[in-house]
Amino acid sequence: MNSLYPELAHALPEAILAVGAIVLVLFGAIRGKDSSGPTSEIAVAILGAAILSIVLGSPVEGVVFNNAFIDDHFADFMKVLSLSGSIVTLLMSGDFMRRAGVDKFEFPVLIVLATLGMLMLISANGLISLYLGLELMSLSLYVVAALSRDDARASEAGLKYFVLGALSSGMLLYGASLLYGFAGTVTFTGIAAAIGEHPNMGVVFGLVFLLAGLAFKMSVVPFHMWTPDVYEGAPTPVTTFFASAPKVAAVAIATRVIITAFPGALGQWQQVIVFMALASMALGSFAAIGQTNIKRLMAYSSIGHMGFALVGLAAGTQAGVQGVLTYMAIYMVMTLGAFAAILSMRVDGRPVEKITDLAGLSKTDPAMAFFLSMLMFSLAGVPPLAGFFAKFYVFMAAVEAHLYWLAVIGVLTSAVAAFYYLRVVKIIYFDEAAPAFDKATFTQRTVLALASLAMLLFWVYPAPLVQAATSAAKSLF
Repeated sequence: MNSLYPELAHALPEAILAVGAIVLVLFGAIRGKDSSGPTSEIAVAILGAAILSIVLGSPVEGVVFNNAFIDDHFADFMKVLSLSGSIVTLLMSGDFMRRAGVDKFEFPVLIVLATLGMLMLISANGLISLYLGLELMSLSLYVVAALSRDDARASEAGLKYFVLGALSSGMLLYGASLLYGFAGTVTFTGIAAAIGEHPNMGVVFGLVFLLAGLAFKMSVVPFHMWTPDVYEGAPTPVTTFFASAPKVAAVAIATRVIITAFPGALGQWQQVIVFMALASMALGSFAAIGQTNIKRLMAYSSIGHMGFALVGLAAGTQAGVQGVLTYMAIYMVMTLGAFAAILSMRVDGRPVEKITDLAGLSKTDPAMAFFLSMLMFSLAGVPPLAGFFAKFYVFMAAVEAHLYWLAVIGVLTSAVAAFYYLRVVKIIYFDEAAPAFDKATFTQRTVLALASLAMLLFWVYPAPLVQAATSAAKSLF
């Protein structure tokens, strides 16, 4: 029993979320139908307490629970990102869920449980803990996607995500069982020691299946097919959540698995990552051009951005991992800001989702027009905004790893993607004004303003983020 307390100290954020989720369920059950409002506030407090436990906790790294769980700077960095995404989603979603009639107390509970799964996933140090974290996250996301039961599109989105998610979980589990069979251990360091410099065909098969399962959660090509339909069909706050925190967790575990479990199989996994990066950048850039729905546009945008993030991972170096971490932090801020604007798109109390609904926004709401335009410029990678630096770091890592052609294709697809981001800016400033939006909530306007100002002013003082990402990347090597 005495040895359990030091181990629990390393898993304090997870313990806070687990206890918090139980408290929320009991609170909701006791309060009944009146519980929806306070439940969100309590959930935000629980997630905030988890962040504080990471930021103020001991900087000592450790591997606990029989090598199943690792607490290091890499995990801390990604956990703070995931928790932040969950908190912002909950803060922005209250008004939308109330108006849509789906402000059930289960929504904050499921967000907390999904976030608990993400934290377990980010700190997984073996195949079993990886699968446990992934499934806890996924099962919560399946329910959240179909939360609006009376909406046919939301039900269809939930069903598509569930069916394809179950398939991807099966593939991941098959890959994990192959790896266990050939390596004789489930821990990542044990697998690295067992397979050495020359992995056999069975290990390569296991690695490919494992990456396929993780690729689904990252929504990279060729496992992206659910993304546009689920983004469009799910309620907008749910889409906001899908686009931010779970992506961070999926990229985190993919990075940890590749760097710590397969350092000797660089030639094998690099081919898979390079293919997924190229295909995702290309599809994300070209498929978004014809979109008319802003949420579908953001879906293809996120596929493209995951491709750009994988360029850094393909390098397989510390600089590459640092690039991935910086990219994910900047991507999440841009995405949350953009979705704050999408949540504000409401005419006569009814949400609108067409890109043309933004026409003439500069005349009806100049502040929102400016902030959203800055985010679009940043997503396009226009200097000196933060989105440019995010791409710069991953492309430089690829160049240093002699993957010149990958960086060149990344720059070219980035130029193609700029077309549809700039088209949104053109519609906002130069098209005939559409009906004015209803007044956005204070939280939505605040998130939009802070996100765009962070992107605009990142170049003034990038040191804190870059240093934190460097420290996090170093702990993996």
